[in-house]
Amino acid sequence: MKSFVFISPEEHFTEVVKEACHERQVKTQPHVEVYLVQLLKHYLDSRNFHQPIQEDSTTKTLDTFAEMYLQAISSDSSKNRELMRIVADRSLYLTGFFADSLNRKVVDIDYYIEIGSAAYSNLSNWSRQDTMASVFETFSKRFLDYVEVLNYISEKSQVQSDQDVLRLYDRYLRTGSELAREKLNELGVVTLTKEQLKLSKA
Repeated sequence: MKSFVFISPEEHFTEVVKEACHERQVKTQPHVEVYLVQLLKHYLDSRNFHQPIQEDSTTKTLDTFAEMYLQAISSDSSKNRELMRIVADRSLYLTGFFADSLNRKVVDIDYYIEIGSAAYSNLSNWSRQDTMASVFETFSKRFLDYVEVLNYISEKSQVQSDQDVLRLYDRYLRTGSELAREKLNELGVVTLTKEQLKLSKA
């Protein structure tokens, strides 16, 4: 009779975050890894990601990231700090796990990268705890590094079709993702050098 080992979501995400940081060569701090684990655990229930946000019971739902950000920046109250954190965390999770779908929308991935980085910067400035201020500052300054970490976790499966290859190449052109470049090279697709990629965006 086979025996099965069951681990908690937290234990699972702790392992995959460590693996992803190692594979992507993202040097990080234990507190940052713990934050990522809790982020992944929280959004394991998709309702937490899609839950509508309202300022209070009398106001309309805040539908866009821009609306949430503008509401959060209007005051540094504890309620608005929580709203800013939702903007930051959702931006990081969205760009890490759903980059391909963002590239097909009117608002592209760059928008979420910018707003997420700005939201974490505000949280760092507002935080009264040195540890959390450091965590938020790390995400703000190295947002793309942690998008890569989440990309790795999301994309461990092999590319299966020509359409997948095109989406992967499009992501590389838009973001300069090292993970996307390495996958393309493994598939025999020649990519631009970093210098050429910069010139193509100039």
